[in-house]
Amino acid sequence: MKVLKVPARTIAVFILPCLLLYVCLVFVPILVSLYTGLLKWDGLTTAEFIGLGNFKDMFFNDPVFWPSVRRTLLYAVASMLEIPLCLGMAILLNRYLKKANTLVSIYFTPVILSVVIIGQLWKTIYNPTSMGGMLNGVLVSLGLDSWTHNWLTEPNIAMYSLYLVSLWQFFGYHLLIQYTGVQNIPDELYEAAKIDGADGFKADRYITLPLIVPIFKISIILAFIGSLQAFDLVMVMTGGGPAHATDVISTHMYNSSFMSFKYGYGSAIATFLVVVCLIFTGVINTFFNKLEKKYN
Repeated sequence: MKVLKVPARTIAVFILPCLLLYVCLVFVPILVSLYTGLLKWDGLTTAEFIGLGNFKDMFFNDPVFWPSVRRTLLYAVASMLEIPLCLGMAILLNRYLKKANTLVSIYFTPVILSVVIIGQLWKTIYNPTSMGGMLNGVLVSLGLDSWTHNWLTEPNIAMYSLYLVSLWQFFGYHLLIQYTGVQNIPDELYEAAKIDGADGFKADRYITLPLIVPIFKISIILAFIGSLQAFDLVMVMTGGGPAHATDVISTHMYNSSFMSFKYGYGSAIATFLVVVCLIFTGVINTFFNKLEKKYN
């Protein structure tokens, strides 16, 4: 079979427009944000160049910054906990249900809902009053009155309440990714393994898990990096309160830039967030690349 060689100039013609658009929409704003982070600026008046002053304040003088980083990292780690569960469920659906697409689509429904709708729905569920709070109402009806809480206003509980909502919202998203990956594994491999005495979970261990690693990596990266950038759900449900108890990096950046009018300082926080996302993306990619080489 003759392989058609495409000239490099032709490839460049097709790639260049998308590459320019990507650079303008991604890299240029990052560089602008980095430069703005070196300024003392409220976004309206004349800016003053202060070098690394904003970064120094961010690391050493901001009492909200490091707690928001800790909560963001916990948010990201919590978001990955559901992915093994999604993989296990995808394996069971593929094995025992011939037409599981409808069920997967039902699980996917929260993903396509507006964040505002999801936020208002769960604010109603978390409502602490007996009349409007579904969760507390269920606990009271079960005789678990001591378990009732003000889920979104107690500083020690509010962030965990948001974690639960986020897991519910994106469960169907990662289930769909894992289910598609499992479905794409050829049936012939399982049939051959069955002949050799490997069936059920044993076949999953030696066939499904090694072959699903690239898909699993995609889910991990999407979940982790997406959670590092968490903003909309937090703003809708708590706004970062009470008393900054649910502030994450993105909400702290927003409040600093647009509520406190410290636009340069907010840009410094945004630059920090970009660097953290790049570092963790590289770490996750390196880990899974080694894992893929191990199985290959």
